[in-house]
Amino acid sequence: MNYKNSPITKTKFRNRTIYIKRDDLLDEKFSGNKARKFYYFLENDFPNIKKIVSFGSAQANSLYSLSVLAKLKNLKLDFYVNHISSYLKENPCGNYKASLKNGANIIEKNDENIQEYIEKNLLNEETLFIEEGGRVQEAQYGIKILANEINSWAKENSIKDLKIFLPSGTGTTALFLQKNLSFEVLTVPCVGGEEYLKNQFFHLEKNENYHPNIIKLGKKYHFGKLYKEFFEIYEEVLKDTNIEFDLLYDPLGFISMCSSKYFNENITILYIHQGGILGNKTMIDRYLRKFKNKIDLNN
Repeated sequence: MNYKNSPITKTKFRNRTIYIKRDDLLDEKFSGNKARKFYYFLENDFPNIKKIVSFGSAQANSLYSLSVLAKLKNLKLDFYVNHISSYLKENPCGNYKASLKNGANIIEKNDENIQEYIEKNLLNEETLFIEEGGRVQEAQYGIKILANEINSWAKENSIKDLKIFLPSGTGTTALFLQKNLSFEVLTVPCVGGEEYLKNQFFHLEKNENYHPNIIKLGKKYHFGKLYKEFFEIYEEVLKDTNIEFDLLYDPLGFISMCSSKYFNENITILYIHQGGILGNKTMIDRYLRKFKNKIDLNN
């Protein structure tokens, strides 16, 4: 198992050279930004802990990664979700199916604030609580290793002017990258708007000097909603780079990168692959159901 030193691929997208930090190749079962965020918990022992508790969506990448972590550490996992669709219950697939196979206990609880419910009712000395999406201080442990890998690569290749792009959910990866890098980190909010992402940054770090720069887009996108341009850029990136990316976060990541002024400037761009492609089968099925003949899988 390798959870460090992911390769960096040089490729071209829209006739522009970019570099991809291939965190999707860290390990087949434990990859992407979640492998970095949860690396602290993988590396350390918790002798009194018997169960991991977390929450999120029924197809969250964090659900699958935590199910792998729990299995590797011989712990139980209780993962709380607001809702599991009847379709998913009847046709398990993606992260949901793989997590169940790993022994995850996925609990449907229609509560306005699941985090508050967990903190008030479920925490004890035998429970390890990991916030949604790995938004915890311990995440810096693995993300700092990622930052060191980027610093070493830039030094070895004499790269002075480097811009790092990645999409954000909770913003944890982007924040801790910026805190441990001298290069500028640029990100785009995928789950909420700019104010939501800023609040996520402040939750982990009060000093704004460590906050990444947020790319502003003219159009507002709603998390989890299907957009034809998302699928189109997913296919375009796959065709140009021969690398598959996540269909939930990375389309907006690439749209924001291409819309930034740096895409047309003579600087080096490094895009951080978020992993999470296990959920693509579910997403592709959703796109096919929604757009039917309007998208072409053979492009």
